Amino acid sequence: MPPLWFFLSILLSLSHASTATVPVTCSGIVPMKYRYDRISIADFGGVGDGVTVNTKAFRAAIYRIQHLHRRGGTLLYIPPGVYLTESFNLTSHMTLYLARGAVIKATQDTKNWPLIAPLPSYGRGRERPGGRYVSFIHGDGIHDVVITGENGTIDGQGDVWWNMWRQRTLQFTRPNLIEFINSKNIIISNVIFQNSPFWNIHPVYSSNIVVRYVTILAPADSPNTDGIDPDSSSNVCIEDSYISTGDDLVAVKSGWDQYGIAYGRPSSDITIRRIRGSSPFAGIAVGSETSGGVENVFVEHINLYNVGVGIHIKTNIGRGGFIRNITVSNVYMEKARKGIKIAGDVGDHPDNNYNPNALPVVKGVTLTDIWGIQVLQAGLIQGLKNSPFTGICLSNINLHGMPGISRTPPWKCSDVSGAAHLVSPIQCSELTSAQHATSCSNY
Repeated sequence: MPPLWFFLSILLSLSHASTATVPVTCSGIVPMKYRYDRISIADFGGVGDGVTVNTKAFRAAIYRIQHLHRRGGTLLYIPPGVYLTESFNLTSHMTLYLARGAVIKATQDTKNWPLIAPLPSYGRGRERPGGRYVSFIHGDGIHDVVITGENGTIDGQGDVWWNMWRQRTLQFTRPNLIEFINSKNIIISNVIFQNSPFWNIHPVYSSNIVVRYVTILAPADSPNTDGIDPDSSSNVCIEDSYISTGDDLVAVKSGWDQYGIAYGRPSSDITIRRIRGSSPFAGIAVGSETSGGVENVFVEHINLYNVGVGIHIKTNIGRGGFIRNITVSNVYMEKARKGIKIAGDVGDHPDNNYNPNALPVVKGVTLTDIWGIQVLQAGLIQGLKNSPFTGICLSNINLHGMPGISRTPPWKCSDVSGAAHLVSPIQCSELTSAQHATSCSNY
């Protein structure tokens, strides 16, 4: 085990004694904790040779943490090495600490992967009817949990799952890499996540979540490998991370059609700041599963390269719910098919029992200080005829086309109202011209 000063130095590097030179952060919603009780996976027979299956070691170590109740919790140290394991559950009052060079790698034994019930706000697995495969690292009803270290790696070895999806041989919905359900006071920082079978980090029905200084990687053609998906969760802070995956980098969700409407738990008070990355789909997204409602989302200082859509707010008939008070500012994008898209015709349905009269309400979306180059189309805002999108504000937006093309294709809009100020190419006629940014945001 490393000496005490080592862990103290890590904590000091994560804390900020002076705010004068440090960027604004929301990470203080969950303070980093020092654990005086420390154990190593090696103490429980863990072998980091990349061949030995360490499931028993992980489960025994976490059982020890759960049942001994050390004051202040316990740190589980993963030394350098490759630790192959099946899925395992975390417990409250613990830190999973990955040393530099440590890799926790999922087995590819899909036949024996455990199943759990579908989320009630989805009514079924997201991909297939029935249950779903449990996430590789799972937490249900826990609190005071930290996953951190020295940029060690959690590897989902997702290619076997991606191939099952491509070949249409999946029996149930693929596992997320990490999922927290009904949990609170969670920190995920200074870890590399790669090759998730499905979504990477999925906090659902949870609160007080900090994801910071992480790297999330998956091939651009890996299906549905979203980076971070806060889902029916509140007080979420996502900052200072690099994400390059096969689907949305960050997507805020809150349940699926009639099941999400019935469950009725919104996502709210979510900050997304200083994210860099690339994706064939969206950089920052809201939706499309928003049936419980999404509100009070603040996004700033985003840098995107080679993306499908820079900012994508998406919903559909049958979703119901609401999307309101969304603020996005200081975004730079390069090489995007579409800069901004706000649309009411995106996403599929869980079954044929959704209510086509359950229309979403989209209101109060402010997009400011957005700059893009090599953007094929500036934007599209497409509301619903019987539920127009209102209070849409665009301010100081410049989305430039491809080199050699004289002008970027114009905005396309329908069933929308709001205002715009200093937008190039010029906004669609449905948005009135504001004299200054303040009047736009107050529209």
